[in-house]
Amino acid sequence: MYNFIKNILFRFPPESIHYQVMKGLQIMHGLPLGKNILHSFCQPKRKGLERQLWGLTFKNPVGLAAGFDKDARFTDELASLGFGFVEIGTVTPVSQPGNDQPRLFRLPADKALINRMGFNNGGAIAAAKRLQKRKSNIIIGGNIGKNKITPNEEAISDYEKCFHALFDVVDYFVVNVSSPNTPNLRALQEKEPLKQLLHHLQTLNNQKSKPKPILLKIAPDLTTSQLDDIIEIVQETKLAGIVATNTTIDRSNLETPAAEVEAIGAGGLSGLPVREKATEVIRYIHKNTNGAVPIIAVGGIFTAADAQEKLDAGASLVQVYTGFVYEGPTIVKKICEGLR
Repeated sequence: MYNFIKNILFRFPPESIHYQVMKGLQIMHGLPLGKNILHSFCQPKRKGLERQLWGLTFKNPVGLAAGFDKDARFTDELASLGFGFVEIGTVTPVSQPGNDQPRLFRLPADKALINRMGFNNGGAIAAAKRLQKRKSNIIIGGNIGKNKITPNEEAISDYEKCFHALFDVVDYFVVNVSSPNTPNLRALQEKEPLKQLLHHLQTLNNQKSKPKPILLKIAPDLTTSQLDDIIEIVQETKLAGIVATNTTIDRSNLETPAAEVEAIGAGGLSGLPVREKATEVIRYIHKNTNGAVPIIAVGGIFTAADAQEKLDAGASLVQVYTGFVYEGPTIVKKICEGLR
């Protein structure tokens, strides 16, 4: 059924149809029997899927990655689709429009997406107000970043503002320094600026009566020496974990014609082409930390086998985004029922 629907949806521009579909989901969720219908079709029925991590109980290990619900507009609806957790954002202190459209592109031959959204969002305070009104108890992650106009030298202030704005309404934080779509953002992954940023956030966190888990989201394009630096910093700052990985700037080995890919231009590539690269990063981190650093896996997860691959490599939880677009609203149920 979804393959038929997808063929229709894919005839429309990706960004506009995304919001139309989510508004449709919102309408259905609000109908007298709509929520029950969504539950019956999409919620995993299998027992024993719970995961305990950071003092939180995830009802299943499959979450929705950041970027899908940037402004925390649809968390209750997404909870009805069976997700074990939802990561909102990336949010910035001040609202910003993001990059010029078009900025989201499908590569069906590769089961992939390219995006250069540029942290388009309504700001951290607006997102926090929406989360205060949510009705579901689904676990929420807050993915935070800096505004485009903020120079890297002042980036710490932006992350601090987001941290304070979201602290009371999210269950964990993810520090995003790995998006390729904000100029110079990835420079914050370098050893010294990253260490300063994470030390500062952990200092703020430890001043709270009940600190929240803070994770770091990293790119799949890091060298081995850069990964070693990341591991050292995460352990030194006592971060709760790592989200691996963000989108890639690599365009090698795609089925989509090179001319078409070149015409799309800059942006982060997600989906099936990132699967192996993300798994390699996860395996490397898990091995070189002796499994002491929890990992949320992202990148190329479409099926239970894909998710199992990430878990076997050392991940504790998984997230989907592009797989959700290509596989449809029953992806969580299918993955959960197919896990070992």
